[in-house]
Amino acid sequence: MIQQLEESVAFLKKNGFVNLETGVVLGTGLGKLLEKIEVVKSISYKDIPNFPVATMEYHAGNLILAKVQGKNIVAMQGRFHLYEGYSAKEITFPIRVLKMLGINQLLLSNAAGGVNLDFDKGDLVMIDDHINLQPENPLIGANAESLGPRFLDMSEPYSQKIMSHLEEIAQRHHTKIQRGVYASVTGPNLETRAEYRYLGIIGADMVGMSTVLEVIVANHMSLPCIAVSVITDECDPNNLKPVDISEIIEVAGQADDKLSNLFIDLIAEL
Repeated sequence: MIQQLEESVAFLKKNGFVNLETGVVLGTGLGKLLEKIEVVKSISYKDIPNFPVATMEYHAGNLILAKVQGKNIVAMQGRFHLYEGYSAKEITFPIRVLKMLGINQLLLSNAAGGVNLDFDKGDLVMIDDHINLQPENPLIGANAESLGPRFLDMSEPYSQKIMSHLEEIAQRHHTKIQRGVYASVTGPNLETRAEYRYLGIIGADMVGMSTVLEVIVANHMSLPCIAVSVITDECDPNNLKPVDISEIIEVAGQADDKLSNLFIDLIAEL
């Protein structure tokens, strides 16, 4: 894997992805950030050596070089999931590439179901901790000490310092932002009533099909990160209604503007 990473990094540096400060992963229905910043270059994942290729219509599949108030950032416009058939190592390969390109922090976003019934559709919730219910772990197998330790401490997977900073920015924007525990599942199906009930019992506030594997690898490489979920549907097991993916995309899109503005200020101030 080291050789593949070096090939990807060399290709991207040759194409101008240098002097980067922040990496951003744009989740389902979250893309307005790119309309608010200066996009310098866009490269399709399929053109990057060793990169997976996005298969979801809601994930464009481009790596974006951009500027935010003079700072160089790199944004993943679309991510990868176990339900697409990729392994945990393939899903997290781009995160390792971003770290090797020199980013100092990683900001992730996703769409999630609200298990905590105090959350409403469109709410922004920072992931304060997570429960990994996915069957794979990107650290399984031989460990490359040059990338990170064999046994990874996960007592603080999300940067409390960056989260506190984002809360200050949200207060200035008069935007409500909360904290919660995110449970990651495989998908692609949504959960049953009994499964939502179970998730609540074990301490989850929201549920989704991404992010956690990426966070594990970010921590493995000592890359500070935060993640923000947009609550797109309410997962009340006692009053469960059918949900269509188009509804999820619509709700995520409505919150996109708020989250993009917060991320822009955060990137500028980090």
